[in-house]
Amino acid sequence: WLDALRFDNLALRSLPVDASEEGGPRTVPGACFARVRPSPLQNPRLVAMSLPALALLGLQPPAADPAAEAEAALFFSGNRVPAGAEPAAHCYCGHQFGSFAGQLGDGAAMYLGEVLGPRGERWEMQLKGAGITPFSRQADGRKVLRSSIREFLCSEAMFHLGIPTTRAATCVTSDSTVLRDVFYDGNPKHERCTVVLRVASTFIRFGSFEIFKPPDEFTGRKGPSVNRNDIRIQMLDYVISTFYPEIQEAYSDNTIQRNAAFFKEITKRTARLVAEWQCVGFCHGVLNTDNMSIVGLTIDYGPFGFMDRYDPEHVCNGSDNTGRYAYNKQPEICKWNLGKLAEALVPELPLETSQLILEEEYDVEFEKHYLQKMRKKLGLIQLELEEDSKLVSELLETMHLTAGDFTNIFYLLSSFSVDIDPSKFEDFLEELTSQCASVEELKVVFKPQMDPRQLSMMMMLAQSNPQLFALIGTKANINKELERIEQFSKLQQLTADDLLSRNKRHWKEWLEKYRVRLQKEIESVGNADAWNTERVKVMNSNNPKYILRNYIAQNAIEAAENGDFSEVRNVLKLLEHPFQEAEGFQEVKEDAEEEGATATAAVCSQESRSRQSYCSKPPLWASELCVT
Repeated sequence: WLDALRFDNLALRSLPVDASEEGGPRTVPGACFARVRPSPLQNPRLVAMSLPALALLGLQPPAADPAAEAEAALFFSGNRVPAGAEPAAHCYCGHQFGSFAGQLGDGAAMYLGEVLGPRGERWEMQLKGAGITPFSRQADGRKVLRSSIREFLCSEAMFHLGIPTTRAATCVTSDSTVLRDVFYDGNPKHERCTVVLRVASTFIRFGSFEIFKPPDEFTGRKGPSVNRNDIRIQMLDYVISTFYPEIQEAYSDNTIQRNAAFFKEITKRTARLVAEWQCVGFCHGVLNTDNMSIVGLTIDYGPFGFMDRYDPEHVCNGSDNTGRYAYNKQPEICKWNLGKLAEALVPELPLETSQLILEEEYDVEFEKHYLQKMRKKLGLIQLELEEDSKLVSELLETMHLTAGDFTNIFYLLSSFSVDIDPSKFEDFLEELTSQCASVEELKVVFKPQMDPRQLSMMMMLAQSNPQLFALIGTKANINKELERIEQFSKLQQLTADDLLSRNKRHWKEWLEKYRVRLQKEIESVGNADAWNTERVKVMNSNNPKYILRNYIAQNAIEAAENGDFSEVRNVLKLLEHPFQEAEGFQEVKEDAEEEGATATAAVCSQESRSRQSYCSKPPLWASELCVT
């Protein structure tokens, strides 16, 4: 069935490929790619495959066929290379956590080639975790089962949520192992080598254009292809003609205008992308310039996380100590990254031109798309009023005050109506507040993280030696710890009844504002019943019931690490139908919950894990999960 792959490797024909065949990590000057060979794995076997992603490539594996699974494992582990594939690793640089890091590149990923799909579209195939490349630096070019399952599931989850993303077609594990220190705490363990087949129109990113950067004034690092403007021109020609053909056609006789139109389009795509993230509570975790797609896709799923309890300052990456990539900072960070792309396009696009585009387009596009999406989430389908932005802000503030579950509260709002009778309103309020954190959950959230002596020393150091303090901490971190101590102290006096009463009061206040706004919708339509039917339909197709919460991924990972891949496959099926009204949803949901409970129970000693519904707010143990 893999004979259906039709390779046409345009990128390698259009961009310079390194002539050296020297193995191992090295600097790769004057090239966009270096040829590589995947390293074989012991006993590769299929964890899961995404049929919709494989269909992009024109592949239709026979159903429940062990031979087809074995063939997928053989070819998509890198143990055998398909005919027509030309494995290569892509060279790029990047600003990581705000500092230029020099040459990075595909240290664990390999371009296999480009395949023409059934409708003539072009898809790049990439193996992630297939072994050492010239860009592996001190690493081994491998990925492990836990991170691979997370990337595989989230890539497909994001697609089915309607968010632009790279895809994941297969996940293949093996008996080969590597040593990993999961929490960087000096306790490494052996983990199974695993490979994900990723699919996208291209994996070129902002950092691909930073290979020409001269020595950075702060880090001293430089790109491997300084002064090679000829390659920058080649890359712009390739990217624009291949992925933005309408721009190439419109400005074929003026490259500056063409490049400006391209930069304007990627600015707007990026703004819309991050607006989509904010509306589902998705945190990327590592928004470096090398993790930003040149065609506006979500790319490189590492320590990502869907926000559970609404917290605008939520940080999903356990190693992001300063909170640079916190949920509420994602829009401004993506804009900052676009600024670095603008610098990388000079002289082919003057900086004053690109900076003007960025200032004029980004914020406007983000706000417009964000508000459009939020109106749909709230069922405001008839009128667009200036007050809507305030209503959204007040909703989020209420969620924050009550520690509400971001996904579940939005999902519940479709069952609220203007003329809801008092008894049903109390039931609705009860259901809404059940999605807010309990006193026990809040105590976990606000538990102080520093030893009191450490905190005291840090505060003294901040006063006496600010330079030294700047090396080991930030005032924001100290203030956050002081806030935790204050909140934790208040929680000791708070009863469950007091918390419930307070939460109900907050929600009543907001729901009254929401009711008034919905009433304005009704007054502007002729048929209130038809409007309400459409409102619920729009809300249910914009507010997911199922997202890839960390605890769901963790249960699937633990089962897989014990040799049971059924939970990964169940979760994949579930995430293909994140909205309630999706076709075949009920059957998928019931199958997944029944099988999932069995698989999870087999590997989890805690009874509560096996009973957890996929749409529940996270159990208490989930707060201890740390993703780095």
